[in-house]
Amino acid sequence: MNMSFNELNLNSNIIEGLKLQGITSPTEVQSLTIPKALENLDIIAESHTGSGKTLAYICPIFQKINTEKKEMQAIILAPTHELVMQIDAQIKLLAKNSNMNVTSLTIMGESNIEKQIKKLKEIKPHIIVGSAGRVLDLIKKKKISAHTIKTIVMDEADSLLAKNKSTIIKDIIKATMRDRQLMFFSASMNNTALEISKSLVKEVHIVKSESKSVLNPNISHMFITCEFRDRFETLRKLLAAENPERAIVFINNSTELQNINEKLDYHKVKSTAIFGNASKEQRQRSIEAFRNGKFNVLVSSDVSARGLDIPEVTHIISMDFPENPDEYLHRAGRTARGNLSGSSICIGTRRDLESIKSYQKAFKIKFNEMKLYGGNLIPVK
Repeated sequence: MNMSFNELNLNSNIIEGLKLQGITSPTEVQSLTIPKALENLDIIAESHTGSGKTLAYICPIFQKINTEKKEMQAIILAPTHELVMQIDAQIKLLAKNSNMNVTSLTIMGESNIEKQIKKLKEIKPHIIVGSAGRVLDLIKKKKISAHTIKTIVMDEADSLLAKNKSTIIKDIIKATMRDRQLMFFSASMNNTALEISKSLVKEVHIVKSESKSVLNPNISHMFITCEFRDRFETLRKLLAAENPERAIVFINNSTELQNINEKLDYHKVKSTAIFGNASKEQRQRSIEAFRNGKFNVLVSSDVSARGLDIPEVTHIISMDFPENPDEYLHRAGRTARGNLSGSSICIGTRRDLESIKSYQKAFKIKFNEMKLYGGNLIPVK
């Protein structure tokens, strides 16, 4: 669908702002979503990672914001601190580049609530980007004026609407006016999230840029088998062979994660780590150092798998395999952002081949078996 931003009825300020980011034509999900969003329709949008979902909802929000009013008009909810910060950074960049006086503020748990209340009073942001629990707290305290909210976006909606979290989302929606717009975005809307989403709206418009959850076709999928005790040495040799511009190494266990990071550091690999029990500030510092190129390897738990957008990531390496294929989708989707290509490589034992088979079946992709030989990564014949 080769449409222009003009054909999507975006105003010239926004189009010029996008041009300054090097964005001159909409992606498929943007072409499908933006016209409906501008009509204030409720939307469920599913599209592969790296396909431009963030701008698919930010652009129409910008167009609908009344900048003459210093009041809260949109809430964007996201499941991780990293994604909240990333969305807010995109809002601020578009506001600057489009010369539009749209203001935003991040509202997250683990931060001082009194400072947040003070900033809400000072800035009176048009857009709030935040974590659901803290946003609801501030609505209940009447510090976020829910009655002026025109649009609510759920980014990574399948995570936000997981059974143990959906009550908070429902309470936020109930606090707002009935005519507000709801938009749900994800790379993989499972049946639970889909049914909850549908129950929250009168009439929903479902947008899929593919017939089902699929992985970006620009990603190459590979696996290397080894003995469990040899996994680190295999990782070290793989990094030496591939010399990635940026690589994310996924490990499930936080103790092992720190251990792997320390070993990489010992072997003079420029590596940093983030994990769930690190402070928000520690996680943010590690990601920024990785983004800026101070480190070219990020060792992480799945906390960074959702929504992290660093275009320079060329390699995803999984040393622990996610049981759920959708989690593999989110991991692999951290590479090949936009129109770029990338590699997703799994290191495991023969026991892990069942997981590989499940990913192949779920996404109709092919994994190539590889080996390290003579300092190179080559196919197993």
